[in-house]
Amino acid sequence: MRTTIDIDDSLLREAERLTSIGKKRALVDMALQELIRQARLRQLAGMIGKTRLNLTPASLRRMRSGD
Repeated sequence: MRTTIDIDDSLLREAERLTSIGKKRALVDMALQELIRQARLRQLAGMIGKTRLNLTPASLRRMRSGD
């Protein structure tokens, strides 16, 4: 999808310096991927303690072995 956006020059320069990515599109793609990754991690962290799995050491061993 094509779009026109106004990006803060100082943010762009710092992102280029920190990542060594010189192409604007690649920087924006990477930033969006990282934003999505962090949001998914927050969702997973929010699920901690909300599900009871009732796993035993024996059941984990069976799952790992593929039985």
